[in-house]
Amino acid sequence: MTKGKLHDGARPTMADIARELGVAKITVSRALSSHSTVKESTRALIRETAERMGYRLNISARNLRQQRTRTIAVVIEMAPSHDRLMSEPYPLSLLGGIMQELTAAGQNMVLTTIDLFAEHPPSADGVILLGQGVHDDAAAAIEATGLPYVVWGAAHGPPEQIVVGSDNRAGGALAAEYLLGRGRKKLLFLGETQHGEVEDRLSGFEAGLDGGDAAVLDKIACAFTVAAGRDAVTRLFDRGKAFDGIFAASDAIAMGAIEAVAARGLAIPGDVSIVGFDDSPGASIFSPKLTSVRQDWAVGGELLAQKVLELVAGDPVESRVMAVELVVRES
Repeated sequence: MTKGKLHDGARPTMADIARELGVAKITVSRALSSHSTVKESTRALIRETAERMGYRLNISARNLRQQRTRTIAVVIEMAPSHDRLMSEPYPLSLLGGIMQELTAAGQNMVLTTIDLFAEHPPSADGVILLGQGVHDDAAAAIEATGLPYVVWGAAHGPPEQIVVGSDNRAGGALAAEYLLGRGRKKLLFLGETQHGEVEDRLSGFEAGLDGGDAAVLDKIACAFTVAAGRDAVTRLFDRGKAFDGIFAASDAIAMGAIEAVAARGLAIPGDVSIVGFDDSPGASIFSPKLTSVRQDWAVGGELLAQKVLELVAGDPVESRVMAVELVVRES
């Protein structure tokens, strides 16, 4: 295959354009959606190359909107792994709410992942994206299609982006209030703040501690898994770090932290208090039962479906921030 040419009959993809120019696929995606993070000169070069290679995704998307498919694509940003399964409460609880609302509206749903969507976008009238990705990369890939879309996450993208999500800052503040109320002063935060939701949880947590004598001693980036939480806390113990409170960005991380603390013979919550985020079904049956910030995924799914259908219909739509609450248990 010569440079700039594809095999006969092959349809060019973003990956083909990226290889042609020696840039990342996400740069191509952002350039084709006129994302402000890509220089204008780079955008122009990518658009010219896409046209020369016969790339026609935006045209296809426009045609699909003119001839309705009565189908909504639900795109999951997370990559499934042995530690983080698609069968876990996230994303299943969100999917349940989405399916219920779409079915009631007589709409079909096609489920895919962000990588598959970027390469082979399905025929759909609109898109629901579950998870923005690091630095909003996943949302940029969806935007490149030209289809109306709604995101589950935090409002960190362009102001016109429609987002449904929980009040993550308020959730962080609730965690701070709880740990302060238990007299905890040496605190840890566990979570990857390159995700907008987690960044907001930490921001709210630190704001909730402001003015008091408690402090965040360490902020550990880790994936949304039990193993990641366990490993992060184990490493801190190995370094001789002393702490008496943990706020974890997800219940899975918090459960891993509990396992690591218990393995050192410390009592929970006697020696260390731990707060998670999500109030997933496992929080109430874990030992000890996990104190967690609750977000209502089922209602969130319904809202996502309602808003994407309103966008498809051309109606005015606004983002929605959902209230959270602290569910106090044993940890």
